[in-house]
Amino acid sequence: MPSFPRVLFDEAHSESWTIRREVAETINPAHPDDNSYARAAGALRHLGHEVLAHTEGALTHETLSAHDVLVIAHPSGDRWERTTGQGSPVFAAAELDAVESFVAEGGGLVVLAEEEQDKYGNNLADLLARFGVGVGHTTVRDPRNAHREVATWVLAERATGDGVLAGVQRACFYRSGVLTAPEHGTVLFATSATADPAGAPLAVVLRHGKGRVVVFADSDLFGDDSIEDYDHRTLWGNVVTWAARVPGGDEAAGTRDEAKAALFARLKAAVEELRPLQVKDGSVPEEKERAKALVAEIGRCVGEISPYFAHDAAYLQAVQNDLAAWVEQDLGVPDFLDALNLFHPDTQRVDGLEHVVVFPMYTQNGNLTRNIEAVWIRTIWPDWLARLEAGGYDNPMFVPIAFEDFTSGYETHSAVLFPETVAVRTTPERFTWGGIFADRESARFRRVSAAAAATLRLDLPPDAARLLDSQQLAQDTFVLWDLIHDRTHSHGDLPFDPFMIKQRMPYWLYSLEELRCDLTAFGEAVELEGKGVPHARYVQLAILFDRLFRFPVTGDRVRNYDGLGGQLLFAYLHRNDIVRWTDNRLTIDWERVADGVADLRGEVEKLYRDSIDRSKLAHWLAAHELVSAYVPPAPGSVWAKGVQALPEEQKAKVDAVLPDEFPLSMFYEALRRKLTDVVDSTKGIRA
Repeated sequence: MPSFPRVLFDEAHSESWTIRREVAETINPAHPDDNSYARAAGALRHLGHEVLAHTEGALTHETLSAHDVLVIAHPSGDRWERTTGQGSPVFAAAELDAVESFVAEGGGLVVLAEEEQDKYGNNLADLLARFGVGVGHTTVRDPRNAHREVATWVLAERATGDGVLAGVQRACFYRSGVLTAPEHGTVLFATSATADPAGAPLAVVLRHGKGRVVVFADSDLFGDDSIEDYDHRTLWGNVVTWAARVPGGDEAAGTRDEAKAALFARLKAAVEELRPLQVKDGSVPEEKERAKALVAEIGRCVGEISPYFAHDAAYLQAVQNDLAAWVEQDLGVPDFLDALNLFHPDTQRVDGLEHVVVFPMYTQNGNLTRNIEAVWIRTIWPDWLARLEAGGYDNPMFVPIAFEDFTSGYETHSAVLFPETVAVRTTPERFTWGGIFADRESARFRRVSAAAAATLRLDLPPDAARLLDSQQLAQDTFVLWDLIHDRTHSHGDLPFDPFMIKQRMPYWLYSLEELRCDLTAFGEAVELEGKGVPHARYVQLAILFDRLFRFPVTGDRVRNYDGLGGQLLFAYLHRNDIVRWTDNRLTIDWERVADGVADLRGEVEKLYRDSIDRSKLAHWLAAHELVSAYVPPAPGSVWAKGVQALPEEQKAKVDAVLPDEFPLSMFYEALRRKLTDVVDSTKGIRA
């Protein structure tokens, strides 16, 4: 299932609007903008939506089932409007049934009606009545709230704070009728108190069965000469995205070969039986004969499964050799350097390509013992990502992957596969790849963010809601985010080597480095969105939600540098009134988020640039001051007292850092209590 909706624009019922510009020019040579929705279609395509025209024939269940949204834009008899000239403006009873069934089963319907609706000879009233919506036969006038002082060009009033209107403040309805809304519907815009008629609905959204319906009382809002007025473009994107069929939770999952799965199950069973016999360094001190028999079985399983992975033949043979050598060495500390040197998923970035990975290794944020692990993985490398990576976002070490199956070391919070975790006799001169499980990252993100949004009563914009609903979209989003984040560690002003994570330095330096990479990824995503990369909008949302909601409440509070980065982002946005916590409800000023993130990024980048000329200690202190400006340090912090309070010896300075130097605020303490069970449930999560 694709990440983005398929939108079908009906043009087979004498509609007054067409998404085909050349048809509009034929219909209305003097002023094609009056009949063209080409720019509206382009706006949806910019968001990643696929937009097609239904140009002939009836609307049937088969036709509609292949799409996620149906748009019907003002069918009319030729007496009143210039139209596509295809078919009758009257939908047959079977078509009305098909449309209603399409919505009830999860599809979306967007209907654009018109002023003096009854005269056009269509039966939109019959269609909308099935959803409890009525269209009044009138033309609204409001001289006091008029666009360009034209009384019938009505400036509508927002009637809700619902997330469907995220980023939308104003809209103009040109020669509009009015609607009646059912009790379960939500009015988006209404006429003002000075209008005639006053306080009447102009735009309504509602749910019907598993699907959604959007109705406007005017069709000119999104025409080629109107879509750039006020906030019409944003409104259009919001309502179509909101209406679109909600993806299922497992659409990112692939199909698996059962014979291959059976072989991996044997391999996995042998590994799991060996695990309790290994100690932290991977050796087996007792029950050696039993362990040797299990290692031999693991080797046989690797040999039997190898034909399914011909592209890894040399590596899998090396695994068998290293297993045999381990047995010959009486199961001391394992050494899989030879196999590791032959495993290069970075040179095989082909979408859907699978690998079976068998190494003695620990799992980051997971199991610290170098157990034998067996992981069946699938490479994620869609064409759009490959083009981006080749066209300026080069990151040859980056390998986005997904789980097919795994052993117990990954029944944890670990979401990476790194070569430096493997037991080897000597560390290679350089590592050439790093694998990140985008499926687990995105599944974890979706579960925690959805729970946080519900707990905080946050109205989600339609694109954010879709991101949390769709595993495929979230997975693709995380792949792009990880690509940009990962390469940023090596770009920009760098006062210290960010990869030397084992250096003894205060943990807030790593907090700022990880945050810097995410703020940079956010900024890059803003630029990519402008260039028409649809996933880039979702990268911004993912960074915002993961940083604000999941990072601060995940893990313990001992030098939790990811958590601190999230605390800093929240505090900065809250200080600048971009996020607000009022009446036990979180609100976000969506229009100001990008500027707020950019401003914080500027402060972090200035710290880095200035610190190139500072001493190490001066950099550490400046970084502490930057964080402290927004996240208060613990009352007992020695570092908060300044350089004169610090011990002389450098190791002692680092030891003076409190385990929780920057404690959680009361907001996050409350949020953590409410989300603890949700966070815990993501351990070992499968997409």
